[in-house]
Amino acid sequence: MIVIGLTGSIGMGKTTTAAMFAEAGVLVYDADAEVRRLYQPGGAAVGPVEAAFPGVSHCGAIDRDRLSERVLGNPTELARLNAIVWPLMGSARAAFFDRAERSGQGIVVLDIPLLLEAGGERAVDKVVVVSATVDAQRARVLAREGMSPAKFEAILAAQMPDATKRAKADFVIDTGGGLDRARSQVHAILNILREAAERSH
Repeated sequence: MIVIGLTGSIGMGKTTTAAMFAEAGVLVYDADAEVRRLYQPGGAAVGPVEAAFPGVSHCGAIDRDRLSERVLGNPTELARLNAIVWPLMGSARAAFFDRAERSGQGIVVLDIPLLLEAGGERAVDKVVVVSATVDAQRARVLAREGMSPAKFEAILAAQMPDATKRAKADFVIDTGGGLDRARSQVHAILNILREAAERSH
């Protein structure tokens, strides 16, 4: 099984690209969705995150805006948060791979926003980075509800620069040319990897 690590900075179109892989029949593990589950009432992360960052929970769930205010722009605190959350995601990742094995998947995608920042490239076979121009990125992010230029800059500061991500990638998907062009890049990557897998057998 070929494991693709899909990543990209905020506003680059990673979520839309992940959906394109899913449309193409590839199983996709959504790390951010798993974090949201862990932060919901009864989620395994609520207690330990509130203990480490008092005041970030509300009505039994983690308030992601409050948490962001505590960790954004503070690499030490962000690392402390990741050290709590990443191990809790292990069981969901294991279940995902088990499902993929049982269904005979030849390729799977791990959609992980901070894949490269966390050194996760060592755990995947290929890294796919989703990218766009700086202007496109800024316009997309600032159009989001509750986003401000200052918050955007703080998020960017916590992420690896796009140019560095592109340099670490096995494949780069440019989302600046529209959905059809991005979709064709997704299919091209899958064709390359499937052909390589067939040749290796």
